[in-house]
Amino acid sequence: MNKIEHIGIAVKNLKDSNELFYKLFGEPHYKIEAVESEGVNTSFFQVGENKIELLEGTKEDSSITKFIEKKGEGIHHIAFDVDDIESEIKRLKNEGFKVLNETPKKGADNKLIAFLHPKSSNGVLIELCQEIRE
Repeated sequence: MNKIEHIGIAVKNLKDSNELFYKLFGEPHYKIEAVESEGVNTSFFQVGENKIELLEGTKEDSSITKFIEKKGEGIHHIAFDVDDIESEIKRLKNEGFKVLNETPKKGADNKLIAFLHPKSSNGVLIELCQEIRE
């Protein structure tokens, strides 16, 4: 793992949260993107070398909608940048982590993504991110 790629925050209302985080950071978001396969709208803020991703559920059965219903708004996941997501998935499985999706899928911000189950990582949902190379 190279670095923290971003921190994901689940929000009820993306428009209101974009305004709140604009006031907090003093800079507007740089991108809004829908990820239909996950049932979310995302918004990204660049804060120095770090990124914050706001996630709003667009369907009742999306993981973000369910998360907010259960836990409320707040930190949803920590994402780490990796060079080779497939080999990292294999490595982490061999280390005993439970991988939620063994085949990487397309996520927001031009990334391939995969998640580790929070039960295998002290209650923290971990996302692996690899830049899509075209």
